[in-house]
Amino acid sequence: MKIAVVYNRNTGNVINLFGMPNREKIGLKTIDRIVSGLKTGGHQVIALEGDKDLVDRLEEFMPRVVKGERPGLVFNVSYGVQGQARYTHVPSILEMVGIPYVASGPMAHSLCLDKVVTKMILRQHGLPTPDFAVLQTPDAAVPELQYPLIVKPKNEAVSFGLKVVENEAEMRAAVRVIHDEYRQAVLVEQYIRGREINVGLLGNDPPDTFPPVELVFGEGGPAIYTYEDKTGRSGRSISYACPAPIDAALIEQAQEISRQAFTALGCYDCARIDMRLDADGRLYILEINSLPSLGEHGSYLVGAAAVGLDFPKFINRLVEVASARYFGTPSPPTVTPSKADPSAHVFTYITERRDRMERRLGELVKLRSRTADPLGLQQAFKEVGDLFEELDMREAPDLSDSDVVETWQTRAGLDGGILLIGNLDVPVEHQFPPQPFHREPEWLYGEGIGSSRAPLVMIEYALRALRSLRRLRHLPLGVLYYADEGEDARYSAHEIRAAAARAKEVLILRPGLVPDKVVSERRGQQTFQLSVETDPMELGRSVRKADALRWTWRKLEETAGLSSQADRIAVATLDLRAERHPMHTPHRVTAQIAATYPTAAVGETLARKVRGILGKGGPRWELVEGTVRPPFVDRPAARALVDELAEVARRWDISLERGASRWPSVAGLVPPEKACVCGIGPVARDLRTPREAVKRITLVQRSLLLAEYLVGRLKDRDSS
Repeated sequence: MKIAVVYNRNTGNVINLFGMPNREKIGLKTIDRIVSGLKTGGHQVIALEGDKDLVDRLEEFMPRVVKGERPGLVFNVSYGVQGQARYTHVPSILEMVGIPYVASGPMAHSLCLDKVVTKMILRQHGLPTPDFAVLQTPDAAVPELQYPLIVKPKNEAVSFGLKVVENEAEMRAAVRVIHDEYRQAVLVEQYIRGREINVGLLGNDPPDTFPPVELVFGEGGPAIYTYEDKTGRSGRSISYACPAPIDAALIEQAQEISRQAFTALGCYDCARIDMRLDADGRLYILEINSLPSLGEHGSYLVGAAAVGLDFPKFINRLVEVASARYFGTPSPPTVTPSKADPSAHVFTYITERRDRMERRLGELVKLRSRTADPLGLQQAFKEVGDLFEELDMREAPDLSDSDVVETWQTRAGLDGGILLIGNLDVPVEHQFPPQPFHREPEWLYGEGIGSSRAPLVMIEYALRALRSLRRLRHLPLGVLYYADEGEDARYSAHEIRAAAARAKEVLILRPGLVPDKVVSERRGQQTFQLSVETDPMELGRSVRKADALRWTWRKLEETAGLSSQADRIAVATLDLRAERHPMHTPHRVTAQIAATYPTAAVGETLARKVRGILGKGGPRWELVEGTVRPPFVDRPAARALVDELAEVARRWDISLERGASRWPSVAGLVPPEKACVCGIGPVARDLRTPREAVKRITLVQRSLLLAEYLVGRLKDRDSS
């Protein structure tokens, strides 16, 4: 499990330092011991400061999960930065953003930190606690209590400001110090002469109790555990006796009232109840530590050790306790290839490897293979070839061309099966600098990450999941990768058509549309190269005829007027270049025009209209047709396949909708009678720009969706 140890030591990374600062600090040695202990338990661990950047860091470390996947956990040892009820700050943030955590929630922390409220709740539940009074100011009326009294801040921990007083003068002085230094009300409590007994608790409903621990005080000072004692500044030694040397009935009573106090204050997972035992054998609860110290020599760990929990065992047991509270079981059930349910297997296989998937994605982003980079494309083909060879898939020579397209198939072959199609080239212009891989909480960035790399990772891990079931070889499946997406698949179109004709179903690994759509309809696209030429004209000479640039610009404006949002037609100029002699107006102009349209018939009509606008007469012009990408027209078989995928997605609470795109794809090359879905890859944005990004959670979601779809096809094959 991913576990983030969240603590507070530094106070600088906040918007403002405002309000009462936290004086309670956890030691670096303790943090290191917690991290080390969790790692021995097999967890993936990070330590984070609980400041204003906490949510972003947690989201990067433990991103959003899919239904059924156990999220990461926070091991909370944060005392807060500043202000009131500071123990509640990190747990409140974690509850807001939906991250499970160890130890009590905001409510219990708030109640336990307020010693007066704690005592009132204890009294309401019939639990013993010393008589007390609250002084709001140093000059408040003297409480009707007998000396000696113990004076302490109302809302502090670690024995800050704790002092035993023997008379009113000492009491007034102590109250004034606390009031001035801590700026809060003062708790004045009857001092119980006797022995100090602590009981640690671990678990829930009901919690287990450790044996009571007695604090044995050395010579000098009162028999109370002061801040100076806890920080080693008192000059006296404090030792522990565990189990406390008290009779069995008293031990049982101490443990029982500790459990009752734990429940009354609404604590979770762990706590330490501090008590006093008077000469008559009566126990009094002093306070409840909802975040007990995990320092090496604290009484809480002494109690844990007494029941056989050394530090690593205790730390990991505490994680199990919190996991049981959130997930209903201390540890997730192990799903292996021998289990009967292959769906559960692929789910576990993929969700447990999300870190590997992201690392793999980063490696592939480093592999440069832009459309115009033959060496990079050669290396990319070698990379995927090695992958599919490892997966025991074989190349299909009749559906491959080593320069632009290669196809691999399982031992069951491609015919009548499933064809997955993706592109290896990154269609980015050469002038853009390479974009490195980097992560944000919700998005993953890098060159070609959406258009090429994330779909490849998705295929890899979906197929690895099936191979781990030892079933991949039995599934009729082919994977075709081409390397001329940036040239509108003009060279790979023949092999793509041939491969699609042999398959029963085709999935195009283009990225999904924001927010969570696959594509069952895409426009077609045609490009034109327009060349216009006139005689050179001297600059400044008055002529009636328009020069080549002016004439071309007017015609291009007319062609743009053919665009119609209602008819799903767009015509645009993509490039315009002019040539001229010095001191002459342009005499030669070239322009690249692109048109998108919903059907092939509309595309043919549009081409005729463009030629009609250029007309006869005027300058010499030539219009050469460039690449043509057929439209992917909505078809019943595609809608049925999307509905089937959506049903798979619903089982994992994955959002999946059917959508249409203005961008063309190789889906238009798939025969119209075939079931075909495009945009099955992870959801992406800003394609073909330096800000290209993949929605992080969809890398896992779409991998799981593809794997589950393939498992379904295996089940269909088995049943037939």
